[in-house]
Amino acid sequence: MKRERIYLFDTTLRDGQQTPGIDFSVEDKIAIAEMLDEFGLDYVEGGYPGANPTDTAFFERKRTSAAKFVAFGMTKRAGVSVSNDPGVAALNGSKSDAVCYVAKSWDLHVRVALGCTNEENLESIRHSVEATVAVGKEALVDCEHFFDGYKANRAYALACAKAAFDAGARWIVLCDTNGGTQPHEVREIVAAVIASGIPGDRLGIHAHNDTEQAVANSLAAIDAGVRQVQGTLNGIGERCGNANLVTLIGTLALKPAWSDRFEIGIGSGKLEGLTRLSRWFDELLNRSPAQQAPYVGATAFATKAGIHASALIKDPSTYEHVEPEKVGNVRHIMVSDQGGKSNFINELNRRGVVVAKSDPRLDTLIAIVKEREAIGYAYEGADASFELLARRTLGEVPDFFDVVSFRSLVERRHNAVGKIVTVAEAVVKVNVDGEERMSVAESSNGPVNALDMALRKDLGKYQAEIADLELVDYKVRILNGGTEAITRVLIESADSSGMRWWTVGVSENIIDASFEALMDSITFKLMKNRGHAGLAAAE
Repeated sequence: MKRERIYLFDTTLRDGQQTPGIDFSVEDKIAIAEMLDEFGLDYVEGGYPGANPTDTAFFERKRTSAAKFVAFGMTKRAGVSVSNDPGVAALNGSKSDAVCYVAKSWDLHVRVALGCTNEENLESIRHSVEATVAVGKEALVDCEHFFDGYKANRAYALACAKAAFDAGARWIVLCDTNGGTQPHEVREIVAAVIASGIPGDRLGIHAHNDTEQAVANSLAAIDAGVRQVQGTLNGIGERCGNANLVTLIGTLALKPAWSDRFEIGIGSGKLEGLTRLSRWFDELLNRSPAQQAPYVGATAFATKAGIHASALIKDPSTYEHVEPEKVGNVRHIMVSDQGGKSNFINELNRRGVVVAKSDPRLDTLIAIVKEREAIGYAYEGADASFELLARRTLGEVPDFFDVVSFRSLVERRHNAVGKIVTVAEAVVKVNVDGEERMSVAESSNGPVNALDMALRKDLGKYQAEIADLELVDYKVRILNGGTEAITRVLIESADSSGMRWWTVGVSENIIDASFEALMDSITFKLMKNRGHAGLAAAE
């Protein structure tokens, strides 16, 4: 049976930019558009030319080669002819392949937001679409608030969609703008739209995630007949975000309920880059990837309990819904106080460390891990520290350097202009090849930053090797309450290769815990540089 085509529409650069704290530069937009285009998206919506300098500059030239490059904007204003509307002119004059108009389809918004009559709004939809078709561009219409509008005034919401269809729009996109519609409602309303005379292969779905059902609503719409689905990378967007295209791509490509019936423009070879795409995007946003993200998260194919791990090693399908390699992810059996020998042997083998089940050093390692986790260590979240602990137990970690002592001071004082400032100073003494070196650093960002700077200031012959080492995240967890509590510190590090790794430190003293994690980070980096540390810990 021939499979029907589902078209993937990415709105990361437009709707995704509504996310608080995200503001793309022109260079960011170019890089993201190129990545989406290369990956195989059908449509890349770039923004709103004429609305701001960034989007105007971005649309000065076409930014995709295979994907259709889409400009977004409003339909013409009521009371102004389409030929005299500057917004429509900017859209049709941009270097885009298509124009996506946002149109009100809820009569409440027509009255309150636009301040015009229902008929004037329908006229704006018709004339705007006709103007875009006339200049040879593909026209799309986002029927904003469609589902809420349909529930409030079914006849008018359908009239808005029909106006776009009759005027020649290639896609009429039904938007759950407030994100509150439920999957069964989406299914019923989409079916009613198709029954009204607009075929499903002209319909799209644009779902928001305010009840965490944007992906479910998108799939429900596809089941009901729509053939275009819109979303954003990693589900970014205003409020609770948009439908996560990364999750939708994995589901449409790998789940038989959809993959047997539909095809998307992303083949298996490209699909293996899904994890890389998702994490690359988070890196561009300068944020840590969501650990539990479906398909692509670091723990998406992870298991911790010993009985689960044992079964997983025998047959991965016992605890995996798809093969992680198909989306470029990896199986991850965590080591913890819940794990048995199967967990540990699998994790060591994954790192290229071969140890027999009968080796007494394996029993020693398991005992150390369980003892340490009892006092607060968390190795399932600190792969690099676990690998170092394992290799130290097996005698495989060289003594690159030895910390003789360190000291950290914090001073609150008035600066030269009389402003109160807090400054941290750190002194670290290290021994490298029998030569003692002392480094001092000062930081206005606290004692941990000062220690990090001092520790990495002079490691002798290893100094050049750690020049690209960067601390990218720092997490503190108080384990048992009170100012005297045990503190766990997790540090995420990265280098110029793009790899990331986590290290852990635990102590009654937050500085001690931080310093332990910092030392592990540097040691792991030096091991990795020599090919002595497995890439599994540096994902």
